[in-house]
Amino acid sequence: MPVARLQMVRAFSSKPQTLTSMKASRILLAAAFSLCASAWSLADSATLTLADFTDGNGGKPSAGWVTEDGGVIHLAGKGAGMLISQKEYSDFELTWEWKLAEGGNNGIKFWVTKVGGKEWLGIEYQMIDDLKHADGLRGGSHNTGSIYDIVDSAKDKILKPVGEWNSSRIVVKDGKIEHYLNGKLCSSADTKTDDWKERIAKSKFKNKEGFAPGHGKLMLTEHGDPTWFRNIRVTTP
Repeated sequence: MPVARLQMVRAFSSKPQTLTSMKASRILLAAAFSLCASAWSLADSATLTLADFTDGNGGKPSAGWVTEDGGVIHLAGKGAGMLISQKEYSDFELTWEWKLAEGGNNGIKFWVTKVGGKEWLGIEYQMIDDLKHADGLRGGSHNTGSIYDIVDSAKDKILKPVGEWNSSRIVVKDGKIEHYLNGKLCSSADTKTDDWKERIAKSKFKNKEGFAPGHGKLMLTEHGDPTWFRNIRVTTP
């Protein structure tokens, strides 16, 4: 076969291979996008407002809780009462921003249930003025970012000065708990271990049968001090 003709045959025979390769690439890319879409569709994310909470008796939040500009939820102070989410959660990711008045104390609780049919109890992400509130000065599992009265927060955590916005995150999956503060992990626990049982036995919840059963509501607590929350977002699988 003449060289020129051979080169033409090779040139034409290579085109189907290139087209086939391009088609395969498009199929793989489409499959990748499909997988990503499927993964996102498994997650349900929502921003919570006061409308997503009730008081401890199922009624509307008291006048001590108000929504301010930018969707900020403001707890005026003592007497407003805590808030309970309308929905229950098991595995979830919760993110929010918050700030306190000087010397203030507050928190967000999860896996909240009515223990003994009497009191709403759950695991608490502690939010407190570590430098001026008596419980914050006590340290240990009573300072910001701790799993309150159960697991201490990291000594090298990043805590903004009082009056500035902090960013917090709780991740709960398969019984494992992680508390983050301003982007950094500050406390964690596995509720399916003996270590957890031992910690509960030494805590103020030791006689609270049914405490933190692995599911429950969220709570915005009220400890008598002005607090501001914003961008409360919960994501579930």
